Amino acid sequence: MSDDNIAPYSLHPLLPQEAQDQAEIEPVVTLHIGFLLMPEYTLSTFSNAIGILRMANRLSGRELYRWSIYSLDGEPVTSSCGLEIQIYGALKSATDVKILLVCGGYHIRQYCTKLLTDALRGFAKKKIPLGGLCTGSYALATAGLLDGYRCTIHWENLASMREEFPKLQLSSKLFAIDRDRYTCSGGISSIDLMLSLIASIHGHQLVQQISEQFSCDRVRTEKDAQRAPLQYLIGASQPRLVDAVTLMESNTEEPLTLDEVANYVGISRRQLERLFNRYLHCAPSRYYLELRLSRARLLLLQTSIPVIDVAISCGFSTAPHFSRCYSDLYGIPPSNERHMRS
Repeated sequence: MSDDNIAPYSLHPLLPQEAQDQAEIEPVVTLHIGFLLMPEYTLSTFSNAIGILRMANRLSGRELYRWSIYSLDGEPVTSSCGLEIQIYGALKSATDVKILLVCGGYHIRQYCTKLLTDALRGFAKKKIPLGGLCTGSYALATAGLLDGYRCTIHWENLASMREEFPKLQLSSKLFAIDRDRYTCSGGISSIDLMLSLIASIHGHQLVQQISEQFSCDRVRTEKDAQRAPLQYLIGASQPRLVDAVTLMESNTEEPLTLDEVANYVGISRRQLERLFNRYLHCAPSRYYLELRLSRARLLLLQTSIPVIDVAISCGFSTAPHFSRCYSDLYGIPPSNERHMRS
């Protein structure tokens, strides 16, 4: 199906009349996003991204976004759950997209052919922003298009990605936006990625309305981590590091000293610091602090426990110290976090 066959967008009939009038007056710059479906792509991750764009159009009453769906050769592509959807053509026909997102899934490595990498490099040469949903990041990395960029991928692939592409600035967060590269970890994280993209263009008010339509309890950010077993993040070859993190997770209310952690797992403090820096890319003290703050954030968002009690339960002796550390990591004080949720 060509872009010429796409039905023209019409205003949503439930949009207030004054909003429709404003939409008709204000010129609309439509962002055209292309989705490249790889064989065995994850259907839910792809459809969530499309759903967010559709809702942005519906709530704004304007065609803020349009999308086209491609395969590498123009042939139908089967998702990991066995379903096929209609595509618009081969990737080479995507001549007017402003962003191209590669939708990956199972066995992504075997589908990263020279034909694919050459095609992706061609888009990069044209300065078209590129992204990867789920394991789509692997396709970009294979083409050398994530070198020097902060990026992410599904937690099952993190350890192998670090081994295969040691120069990548690989993150274990839900999604990453670094200049003209957009990556997310799969599942429903494509919702968070698209909401962040929409916020950067059309503001947070529209994003809040979209998240309410999707029954999202909050809008997650780049600072939210994937909930992944540590052995998947670093591989199974570092049991001492896994033991150290397990100790930290079990001792948030009364944090251990780094010397105590090192002694418990049977290594020196210097060895402990080397393990954290090499495999988790931060100092053990910083990891421990962010672990406690992450737990504090969940308590703030999911309970009505007083802020000072949250602070104490996560190992902070004073409210000002807790507030300062929390603001440094999340950009807002803990009291504001709870107000935003309300």
